[in-house]
Parts: sequence; C-alpha cells; structure tokens
Amino acid sequence: MFSIGPSLLCLRDTLVQKVLPPVVILALLMGIWEILCSSPTASLPAPSQVISDTWELIINPFYDYGGNDKGMGWQILASLERVAYGYLLAVVAGISLGVLVGQSTWALRGLDPVFQVLRTVPPLAWLPISLAGFQDSTPSAIFVIFITAIWPIIINTSVGVRNIPEDYRNVARVIRLNGYEYFTRIMLPAAAPYIFSGLRIGVGLSWLAIVAAEMLIGGVGIGFFIWDAWNASMLSDIVLALVYVGIVGFFLDRIVAFIGNLVTRGTTQS
Repeated sequence: MFSIGPSLLCLRDTLVQKVLPPVVILALLMGIWEILCSSPTASLPAPSQVISDTWELIINPFYDYGGNDKGMGWQILASLERVAYGYLLAVVAGISLGVLVGQSTWALRGLDPVFQVLRTVPPLAWLPISLAGFQDSTPSAIFVIFITAIWPIIINTSVGVRNIPEDYRNVARVIRLNGYEYFTRIMLPAAAPYIFSGLRIGVGLSWLAIVAAEMLIGGVGIGFFIWDAWNASMLSDIVLALVYVGIVGFFLDRIVAFIGNLVTRGTTQS
C-alpha cells in the first residue's frame, strides 16, 4: 500500500475545492447551451458550431492581412494598449486627488460634489466630447478609459485616507515625521487596502469602457471586431470575442488583486 504525502493531499483538496466546482458548473452551462441552440431554428449558435465556425481564429490569433483584418490576438493587444495608457493615467490622478480629498476637509467640501456629479455620466457620453477635443480616435478612447476608471480610485483612496487611525497620526507627530515620510510610511500603507479595492474596480471599468468605445471609434480593437462581426452577421465570431473579453477581464482583475495582496500583505479581499 502506498501512502499519499501531505503535498499530494493538499493538491487533491485544492483541485476538489477550487477547480472542480467551476469546471462542473461550466460543463453544465455548456451542455444547456448546446441543447437549447442545437435546433435548426435556433437564433444563436451552439458551442460546437461556434468552435467549428471560428476554428481558424482560434488556432491562428496573430494573422495580419493588412488594415483592420487582423487576428484576435492583435485585436486584444490593441485594446490592452489603450487600456494601459488610460488606466495608468487614472491611477496617478486618482490616487493624488484621493489623498488630497482625504486629507483636506476644504478640498472634500469643494471637490466631492463635482466628483459625485461627473462620476454618474455614462462612459460613452464622454466620447463625442473627447472626439471633438482630440480630433483623433486613439486619444479619445484613452480619455474615455481615464474618465471611467478614475472615480472609484478617487473615492476609495479618500475613504482610506480618512479612515487612518488617529493613533497612527499621533505616532507620526511624536517621532516628527515630515510630509514625505508621513505619506510613505503612514498614509500609503494604512490606506493601501482601500486604494487597491478602487484599483480593481477601476481596471474592470476600463476594460468595459474600451470595448464599448471601440465599437464607435473603429480601427483595430476587440470592440470594433465585435461590431464588425455583427454587421457581417458572424455571430460565432461575436461569441468567441465575448469569451476572450471575459477571460482577459478576469486576468486583469487577478493581476491587480495579486499586486494588492503583495503590497498589503493579504489585507485586501481577493
């Protein structure tokens, strides 16, 4: 008789508790989808038909035939590039404004009403204004991402700064920390769980915004790919693109959560 070592037991428990449930649910949903859409009169393609129709896109994601005729891999990378620029700008501006609002009562009273009004504007409502201002689709899309992602970052950062325990502030006064030392040693570590919660919300909103914006601005990008496939009545291509959009969005969230856990030593919710 062979005994199972602790590492194998741990691996087995991980597979049973974390891997098996989503696999079972996914298989069940795929089975239901296949049954509902297998009829010749069904409006949507079944999973088997999606794979059959899009097999070339799946196995060759980085083809490039010129212009906008590019593989799914290039489409996603183009969208991710726009997201990276807009999101990083939102991170810098959002954390800075969040610290200002959290530290200053005057700034809170003056800026918070403005923030509350602007954050309720739908992302795509900013697109005509940005197109008129920038006269180019790429910076316009980046601006839409920026203006979409910045609000949860500002709000969560300001809440985190305002919730710094008074004991921390008293210690900073006792040991006479200057402004920079207080910011790096007290404020940022204490507010980091709140900041990363805002960053996770922001990155998800960024990915949502770019897909929607690209449907209108055109060019290379996963959003325009979906819209172009709709105009060509290629529903299987749309389904495949939606799967990729969901997977990429999931990984973006996991990446920010992983960095947050490293920075905050696991005090953020993953």
